[in-house]
Amino acid sequence: MKILDYLNLNPEAFGIDMSDLSIRIVKLKKKGDGLSLASFSQTGIKPGIIRKGIIRNEPGLVKLIRKTMSSVKGEKIKTNYVIVSLPEEKAFLQIIKMPKMEKEEIESAIRFEAENYIPVPLHKVYLDFQIIPPLSSKQSYLEVLIAAMPKEIVDGYVSCFKKAGLQIKALEVDSISIARALIKQGKSSEPILLIDLGATRTGFIIFKNNSLRFTSSIPISGQKFTEAVSRALEIDINKAEKLKIKYGLKGPERIRLKAKKNEKRFKKEIICEERVFEALIPILTDLIEQTKAYLDYYQSHEFSNHLPKNGKRVERIILCGDGANLKGLSKFLSLELKTLTQAGNPWINISKEIEMSLEESLKYTTAIGLALRGIKKDD
Repeated sequence: MKILDYLNLNPEAFGIDMSDLSIRIVKLKKKGDGLSLASFSQTGIKPGIIRKGIIRNEPGLVKLIRKTMSSVKGEKIKTNYVIVSLPEEKAFLQIIKMPKMEKEEIESAIRFEAENYIPVPLHKVYLDFQIIPPLSSKQSYLEVLIAAMPKEIVDGYVSCFKKAGLQIKALEVDSISIARALIKQGKSSEPILLIDLGATRTGFIIFKNNSLRFTSSIPISGQKFTEAVSRALEIDINKAEKLKIKYGLKGPERIRLKAKKNEKRFKKEIICEERVFEALIPILTDLIEQTKAYLDYYQSHEFSNHLPKNGKRVERIILCGDGANLKGLSKFLSLELKTLTQAGNPWINISKEIEMSLEESLKYTTAIGLALRGIKKDD
């Protein structure tokens, strides 16, 4: 699904994922009967150039896009066609039910119905929709995923990439790209919660059957984790980031085992690890509570929409994004939420061996999903 599609042709394109603090590029290539990684790159963005998904400094961002393009690892990117991510926090996504109707009636009917769900006038947004394939021929209604994005935000992205010398093939909200990367063959009979732990926010995406069912985001982020460690240990942000990465949530057990042989040497390290753990707990408790609230909302919402009463609850959580690499996080969430939680595999729909670590790959999840959209002519 795409917010905008500017081209009738299907040129090969690569993916660019932009957040408030980073630009990431991924290009895939066909290799035999599968796909493999051709090119990738990453550049940090100084705070303020993009703020809460809105471009505030277009000339500065144009320079960074060009810099990221010129520093790709792997093959040189020869195409200038690109699939670009749009900020999830600015998008309106909703699944609506409609009576079955003829194809020529659908678009006007959806626009009319969308006014009941989108909290801003339709003339101020770009509206797109995707009809969700029915699971049974007996289904008596249409399910439609509608997506809308304010025109002022979209127009800013279009202008920026044009000035950088790139041709946008499509713009797509983060959640769609993430699901494309992490859900095997785009189908799951059981509902799955995808949690995107980014640098400035955390996104919740529930996927079931062959479509997104629910999305939302909260301001908990990897940056908040680092700031908590910085305050608790009274150290600067750079040192706090290093300690967060080193210790994470594994707890002091591992260090204590080593300390039996050399207690004096590891005493300070035990104390430091415990303090990092304790600093992260309040934010993680908030994350747990909000995750539970969204899961409860989804379950009651699904049932209230007359889905089968024996419908399954979310029994698996998949993590991605920068924050997914926090040591011990998967185990911690599994225990607290009583739901199997594991790091995702962004290459699950790419058949060739990839020379990139899982830790690095999780940071590129959205860009990988965008690149998959760009390489598949029939998507």
